Amino acid sequence: MSTSPLAAVLFVCVHNAGRSQMAAGFLSHLAGDRIEVRSAGSIPGDQVNPAAVEAMKEVGVDIADAKPKILTTEAVQASDYVITMGCGDACPIFPGKKYLDWALEDPAGKGVEAVRPIRDEIKTRIQALIAEIDAKQEA
Repeated sequence: MSTSPLAAVLFVCVHNAGRSQMAAGFLSHLAGDRIEVRSAGSIPGDQVNPAAVEAMKEVGVDIADAKPKILTTEAVQASDYVITMGCGDACPIFPGKKYLDWALEDPAGKGVEAVRPIRDEIKTRIQALIAEIDAKQEA
């Protein structure tokens, strides 16, 4: 069996400090090495939102060492799926990629109580994404 990933997924939000980091954390946690995971932001923040880190820690996913990264054309080109979370037109479009826009509330400036429902919605979407990627592999 091949050890190469089934797909490469890039999560993009403006600051790469909340939604995209939680999504990347869940995908890495739930899919392991089966799916290559990247995240980036059009205007990266200085650090990952502490409330997002805490909310993820509550469900056993550690994103404390994650660092916001700038969105690059290369990252988009190297990905099969590009999932935006509020970055709008800052994301370059290339043929052959699957683009999804997940309308999710921005956790910036919110406490952990407000971040939990966003985290849970992201987890649900990640589980559906993994199922879609697995189904494509089996087809």
